[in-house]
Amino acid sequence: MRGVAFAARPDIGNTDVVKTDRTPDATPASHDPACGHGPDVGVPSSGEGRTRAAVARLLMEQGPVTAVSVASELELSGPAVRRHLDAMIADGEADTRNPPARPRGRGRPAKEYVLTDAGRVRFGHGYDDLATSALRFLAEQAGPGAVDAFARKRVSELLGADRAEITAPDAPQERADALARVLSARGYAAQARHGGRGVQLCQHHCPVAHVAAEFPELCEAETKAFAELLGTHVQRLATIARGDAACTTHVPLEDPELLARVRDREHAPAAAGETVPPPRSPKGRQSE
Repeated sequence: MRGVAFAARPDIGNTDVVKTDRTPDATPASHDPACGHGPDVGVPSSGEGRTRAAVARLLMEQGPVTAVSVASELELSGPAVRRHLDAMIADGEADTRNPPARPRGRGRPAKEYVLTDAGRVRFGHGYDDLATSALRFLAEQAGPGAVDAFARKRVSELLGADRAEITAPDAPQERADALARVLSARGYAAQARHGGRGVQLCQHHCPVAHVAAEFPELCEAETKAFAELLGTHVQRLATIARGDAACTTHVPLEDPELLARVRDREHAPAAAGETVPPPRSPKGRQSE
């Protein structure tokens, strides 16, 4: 129910999830407790979804068209049609335009409705196929290194001037909050969930999931960029491209390598007069 999900989440276009390993098979999205995201979040009732999809299709096939014409064609009441049209306008899926000038007559000409580019997304497009084909060609002509370079450049351009906003705070957890805000502004529906000794950076939408299913270099470049911006190593736990419900990145707030070295020193025989310093908390983190 692609169209229904899109109608319920205006900031999300393509919500299908796909499997990686560069195979064409798809698997259902799994529940991701870390990000609190299940497979049925935000899906409206089937009747409402079907009616809205029918209204959208009519605008695509016959628009510009008046609300009266839509109601007549679909055999719906005028208020019901206007309710769907108002919701579509609020979600950016439809717009109004004034009808062409006509000879002066009685009454004001009725508004006409058209489908926007965002509204057309529910009916599918070939952008994913085109992008995948372009990357295949790039890999064939210039080698895998060219795909890696493209992935790194894409992430750099995605974050753009907002890098300064992300790196302004000293603490990794505060940087994770800033990164989530920037990603949400780019359509990734991201949030940072704090808990325990780390932060879960959850991206509930991935505009390039279909392409990343065949070219995981896109996800790898993104993960490396996150580590660089946050000033600590990160671990990618799940991806939409792999069939998960959300892209989840774990941001640890303590360096395990540093703690391991300290533990080794604590268990080793200490030289005369030598003291073992306690592990240090990362910059900006309060001692627990």
